[in-house]
Amino acid sequence: MNMMMHKMIRLFIVVLFLTGLPTMAQEDQDIQKEVQKALRASTNLTYEANKELTANDFTGAEADYRRAISKSKKNAAAPFNLGNAYYNRESFGEAFGRYKEAGEAAPTKDGKHKSFHNMGNVFMKNKEYQKAVEAYKEALRNNPTDDETRYNLALAKKMLEKEQDEQKNDQNQDDKDKHDQQDQKDKNQDQNNEGENNEDDKGEQDKDENKDQGDDGENGQNKPEENQKGDGDKKKEQEQKPNEGDQPEEKQQQPRPNQLSQQQIQNLLEAMQNEEKKVQEKMEARKVKGKKIKNEKDW
Repeated sequence: MNMMMHKMIRLFIVVLFLTGLPTMAQEDQDIQKEVQKALRASTNLTYEANKELTANDFTGAEADYRRAISKSKKNAAAPFNLGNAYYNRESFGEAFGRYKEAGEAAPTKDGKHKSFHNMGNVFMKNKEYQKAVEAYKEALRNNPTDDETRYNLALAKKMLEKEQDEQKNDQNQDDKDKHDQQDQKDKNQDQNNEGENNEDDKGEQDKDENKDQGDDGENGQNKPEENQKGDGDKKKEQEQKPNEGDQPEEKQQQPRPNQLSQQQIQNLLEAMQNEEKKVQEKMEARKVKGKKIKNEKDW
């Protein structure tokens, strides 16, 4: 019973598979028809865009090219022609994007060759010579016989070599400038150090001189002999001769009396013999002794 059941199931599966084949084939055919229909619509839009571009209607041409691209990704002509339109208007960034799109969609090597060739031209315009070399090489891989691509590749290599030489020279010049700047900096540093050393030497010399002068003032050992002697004598005189202003008044010189006549002297001698005269003399002596003397300031 079980064996019979398994056989029936297998038979049912085979029948179901065989009856489903025509359905899957029909669906695939329908898909292909839709693809072809979209491609035809895209091609027609591309044709209209080409006519508009020839009539210098860039805005209309750009719109139809975009519609053609959105209709079918298999239409490589639409993005390629739109890339050319951008390139001629020097919109190199947008042109490169369309050329790349065309190269990916191109079904033949010839179409890929043209797309990579034009991508190389965009790189040349942007002075990206290394990328241009790679693009032209890829173009030649798809069409090795194209002389124009070979010429552009040789030109791109020459420009790349020139650029590398200029960069090398610039780098050498930069290195030289940095080296010269470092040499000048070292030279200035040496001069500064030399100046500082000279100032230090001068400072030490001044310090030694000041020290010598200080020793002379403190010890008097290095002082010239005549100065020592002169200062000693002056000091000695000051010690021996006190200032008159400091002397007691009684020791100061008294005023010199006026000169007397002979008769006056005689009378004085006679008077001195009297007691009364003695008292008078004492009185006079006291007056003279008590009289202060005015000293004038010596300015």
